[in-house]
Amino acid sequence: MKEKIQKYLSRFSFRTGMIVLILCIPCYIISLAQMALPISNAMKGVLWFIFFGMAKTFQYGGLSIIGVEGVKRIKNYWKERKNKS
Repeated sequence: MKEKIQKYLSRFSFRTGMIVLILCIPCYIISLAQMALPISNAMKGVLWFIFFGMAKTFQYGGLSIIGVEGVKRIKNYWKERKNKS
């Protein structure tokens, strides 16, 4: 099953993987920021569970889409950018 999912996700482009990875950021922020809302602790727990789970899903899905070569590509981009400075 795992291989099937990875094969499916590998068909997406690098750009799509980056978009999916970026979507995890607002989910992490919402999962933590909702703790400041004046709602019950049970509801806070439910919201945290939902948004933190979505953040992890976006994170691992994005990493699966871009793969190892995509991670190398991102690291090289940051190294080149640092060297230009």
